[in-house]
Amino acid sequence: MKPFRDMRLAEAFRIQLAAPDDFEGWRDAARRMVRADVPPDRITWESPADQGGDLFAHGDRRLPSPPADAPQPRVSRDFLQLAQSVILHSDSTRFSLLYRTLWRLQSRPRLMDDKADADVRAMEDLARQVRRDIRKMRAFVRFRVVEGEEGEHYVAWFEPEHHILRANAGFFVRRFTTMRWSILTPRGTLHWDGEALQEGPPATRADAPSGDPVEALWRKYYASIFNPARLKVGAMLKEMPRKYWKNMPEAALIPELIAGAQAREAQMVKAGEQDFGERPQSLGAIGEAILGCRRCEIGCNGTRAVMGEGPASAALMIVGEQPGDSEEEQGRPFVGPAGRLLRSHLEEAGISDERTYVTNAVKHFKFVPRGKRRLHQNPTAKEIDVCRWWLDGERALVQPRLILALGASAARSLLGKTVSVQKVRGEPHRLEDGSELWITTHPSYLLRLQDHGRAEEEAKFANDLHRVSQRLSELSGAV
Repeated sequence: MKPFRDMRLAEAFRIQLAAPDDFEGWRDAARRMVRADVPPDRITWESPADQGGDLFAHGDRRLPSPPADAPQPRVSRDFLQLAQSVILHSDSTRFSLLYRTLWRLQSRPRLMDDKADADVRAMEDLARQVRRDIRKMRAFVRFRVVEGEEGEHYVAWFEPEHHILRANAGFFVRRFTTMRWSILTPRGTLHWDGEALQEGPPATRADAPSGDPVEALWRKYYASIFNPARLKVGAMLKEMPRKYWKNMPEAALIPELIAGAQAREAQMVKAGEQDFGERPQSLGAIGEAILGCRRCEIGCNGTRAVMGEGPASAALMIVGEQPGDSEEEQGRPFVGPAGRLLRSHLEEAGISDERTYVTNAVKHFKFVPRGKRRLHQNPTAKEIDVCRWWLDGERALVQPRLILALGASAARSLLGKTVSVQKVRGEPHRLEDGSELWITTHPSYLLRLQDHGRAEEEAKFANDLHRVSQRLSELSGAV
């Protein structure tokens, strides 16, 4: 080994970068240290954000000069792309992680392909958090207008978790090219005058305006487009964490909108209820009427409507989503593969056809043509709500004591709102007419699973049917 390397290996090096997101500075220093054969444990990496001290360039006089014949470091494209995101993270160990991985790449060129490697996983985790922070900044920056001597100037306050300000600058310049704006953050500031972008020192929340007249209009608009029927609080909080709310004028409305979501959804359902005139007075009359129903797009696709079938006084009504290809051809519900699977499980659960009326939430077959085949397509919420008028007519005539909904579409046709089947399955829900609703998965879902988890899901399905059978016996005994 060369004397130079023997002498320097025991020496520790302190490398200070010019900025916390100084990828170019880190890359130049890292190349030099790899060529000088300096191992990771001999280097301490620092940046202004980590130290808070004076800045000085990474080209420290104490850094070693590599031998003239030292080869250039081996670097994969995957490493470089990932490193440019990792460098933006606020974790003070990111520089050491990157150099350690670069060092290991020299002896393991395909290291980045090993997704189980601890360093590779750590890099991907940091990069993922940075990408998320970049998306959140783009989504949740809110400008407030400030009147100045040169006219309107828009100012926004944002608190990024990582060093993403400069990485996001291009997006905001392209998005708001014609505006004069400033983005203030605790990590630095950006200022665009319509022609040139300038950087500035860190700011505080007090430097940003607290509001403007346009916000009242924005809040009114936000409240008007808030759709309670699509509200999923957990998903909303995941995508829009509470920590961002303080800088978003519309966020002040969210608690009230969430609290009133159920009432507003009920109003929307009520407003969307269909009235096709006088309701047919028999199941046969409903069957004749639906053949000519053209009140939604599915009814106009040229398929034959499929009426429910079973005893007119059945204690159990089973509601599926819609007829399939086989059902449309034969004009009967549940005669295809999913129907055969259902009837097999009903028999095992002790539920006989003589006690069961089967029908669908939507009466026509919605499909997408693929050559000679017709592939099932889910009905929309509006199509389900339109066809609910016919289902309500069937319920009024049959008057079942218990209703089993197969899948989310069937559940919506009975509840008037979309629910998660996995969360509400296997337990009774009281309906307005006094009947009892139970919800489980649709048998077509089990068929789609094939070998991946089908046994477990089919066992759950069978258990749901056994509980329905037991409950049906209890209700019959209470008569």
